[in-house]
Amino acid sequence: MTQSTPERGQFLSLHLLETLVAVLPVRDENGSPKTIVYGGAERHMITSQARRRAERVHARNRANAGIGPLAGRTTGLRTREWALLTARELETAHGWEKDEALITARAVLEATGLKFGDLAKKTVANLTKVLLFAPADTGERIAAHIAAQAQPLRAWRDAYLAAQSVPAKPRRGTRTAPEDAENTDGEATDAKSLPPLPKESRTAVLTALAPRDAIDIALYGRFLAEIAESPNVDGAVQSAHAFTVQEAEQVDDFYAAADDAKLERKKNALDFLDAADDAGAGMTGYQSLISGTFYRHAVLDRRQLRTNLQAAGMAPEEAAEAAIAAEEEFVTAFVEAFPEAKKNSTASTGSLPALVLAFEGERPYNYAAAFQKPIDENPEDKGGEGPAGPAGVKRLLHHHRFVGQRRPDIRTARLLTYDPQIDALLDTLDVPEATRVNTIEDLTP
Repeated sequence: MTQSTPERGQFLSLHLLETLVAVLPVRDENGSPKTIVYGGAERHMITSQARRRAERVHARNRANAGIGPLAGRTTGLRTREWALLTARELETAHGWEKDEALITARAVLEATGLKFGDLAKKTVANLTKVLLFAPADTGERIAAHIAAQAQPLRAWRDAYLAAQSVPAKPRRGTRTAPEDAENTDGEATDAKSLPPLPKESRTAVLTALAPRDAIDIALYGRFLAEIAESPNVDGAVQSAHAFTVQEAEQVDDFYAAADDAKLERKKNALDFLDAADDAGAGMTGYQSLISGTFYRHAVLDRRQLRTNLQAAGMAPEEAAEAAIAAEEEFVTAFVEAFPEAKKNSTASTGSLPALVLAFEGERPYNYAAAFQKPIDENPEDKGGEGPAGPAGVKRLLHHHRFVGQRRPDIRTARLLTYDPQIDALLDTLDVPEATRVNTIEDLTP
């Protein structure tokens, strides 16, 4: 008799501790490190938005390169440049003239419901006002439809552009003259007077923009309010802001950049006046750098992921298979991906976590409360807890053991470390029913 596989929990909770030294992965509007106050102490923060994008791009790049469980599957692209991408495809794949391709692509997308920048401003005229997360082949699909319906769409486009050039009539009872009827976007036309996009073309554009089988849209979701018929997606991944388990530690690093040409001229100068001219650095400035051990958390709703994939058109069996692949890639990205700001000057993307804790449950579990009191890094004989990395591991696992004794739905806990000191520490800690694994793939049952 074949033994049945136990049902997996709905939620996969991930908890991670990583120590970063002299980095600046995210900045505020003033170029300073982002911080929060928690437990009465200032902490450094890496926003969930920065983390999610790093994870999403990491998974997409691997899939496009044919690496990992999502190899060959469709992924999404978040951009304001869908008109430009569609026009480029019309030009290169269908032989359209560049200007006509761009004008047509913009008109079709605009008539579908997307809002564009001011036509008078060349830098934004052909960019949508909001970032739109859609399957990466959306531009190719829209371009193929436009090319296939070239004759009727050219006629519609000419009528649409002609109607756009007619100033809007002032509303009855207002003193606004027609020539003053422009709105803040430079649009001088009543949208109701524009010829609608042919139904067949509108359907084709909505189908191209739909999430379809883009795995990362099912994982991270999307929100598009401008087109009511284009579905929003409630993402299956919930991400928390990462924060340091100890108080914020920051240094304002003064730097001086050398001017190679000046130094070379000074080195070979035959005239003392020429040599004296080259004193001083080519450029100087300051950059803020942070260090600390960060706690990071995310959770995957497996049921929501399957629902999203089925809503995108997958059969239940295909959705179940794709969901398993998506989960494996999500866990890999959660562990490996890192925001790339200042990566060349800080090598931040080479960081590996000190500890990853993964487990299943019937609800999400966030363990941020374990670090409400900031870790005191003074030696233990002076009343502190010692270095934040090992101390954070002790806190996290103690918190997990305490919660696990009171929440019977928590199961299949697994631990992964890339730090030999932490590996030795785990030998001394009591973590019941937690399996230690050596690879990311083993973090999920």
